[in-house]
Amino acid sequence: MTKYVLASIAALILVIVSAAGQTTKGTWTPPRTPDGQPDIQGVWTNNTVTPLQRPKALAGKEFYTEAELAEIQKRQRDRLADNYVEGEPPANHSGVPGAPAEFVHYDHAQFGLDWLQSGIAWNRRTSLIVGPEGTIPPLTPDAQKRRADMAAKEKGHEFDGPQNRPLGSRCIVRDNVGPPLLPTRYNSNFRITQSPGYVLIEAEEIHDARLIRLDGRPHLPKNVRQWMGDSIGHWEGNTLVIDTTNFTDRAPFAGAQNLHVTERITRADQDTILYQFTVDDPGMWTKPWSGEVPVKKIAGPLWEYACHEANYGLDNTLRGARVGEAKAGQK
Repeated sequence: MTKYVLASIAALILVIVSAAGQTTKGTWTPPRTPDGQPDIQGVWTNNTVTPLQRPKALAGKEFYTEAELAEIQKRQRDRLADNYVEGEPPANHSGVPGAPAEFVHYDHAQFGLDWLQSGIAWNRRTSLIVGPEGTIPPLTPDAQKRRADMAAKEKGHEFDGPQNRPLGSRCIVRDNVGPPLLPTRYNSNFRITQSPGYVLIEAEEIHDARLIRLDGRPHLPKNVRQWMGDSIGHWEGNTLVIDTTNFTDRAPFAGAQNLHVTERITRADQDTILYQFTVDDPGMWTKPWSGEVPVKKIAGPLWEYACHEANYGLDNTLRGARVGEAKAGQK
């Protein structure tokens, strides 16, 4: 192992928060903005190795023990050490089971995009979704039918043109921006800015900004639908409560027709935010589901994520489809 690898691993700062995602420093009074709001401004990261849904092998286990968390941290450090030398390890390497294909597509460590090369708010949760199940509830029968109809309509036309490709591939919107605001594989950072009557949340990936109104105006008319919905907020003590409706039926959860997301943002101390959310759509899931994400402050800045610039992946995908069609025609 090279000195560079050892130095890089030694430089990792692993910030551990308690199981609930809150610090244990006791009562803390946040600073105030000039207009009197609790100050939640800054550049933050929700970077984590905790999955959204609880793995089946951990069914019924909501929290790791401290010893189990320490072992997870060690495995991750070992994985990063191998990544510096060999690239992202394949499945079952260094005790890390089943690295998905997208993880090995790039050598993330080479470009500074590995999870552990950024700040991580460690926590003992086995999933970001809270509760005994720790998973997204089952779809309703109507939602299952809608999804099946959508898949049937798209089948055989996946590569007809840009409009047939996923929204993320087209750089229109990414699921991590939400709401809910969820971690992503890399660039899992965002900035919060406040002004009188408004809060702005800007996600580094894919450089989207969500404006939250605090001026008491109601939601937009129901026939107005937006990729990130329509967000209005209010303060409950030191917690910003955000209510978002008016989503399209394509993002962030395809097939959801009346999505309603409630977020709670509480600054727990100078460097920590507790982010909680609840997702509800009676026509989509059999019951609402909630999650909790630890968030830590970072120095920043956010970098421009110019997704549309040189989006070779989309062009190459469609070009390859045309080549395939030409060869099929020749046969």
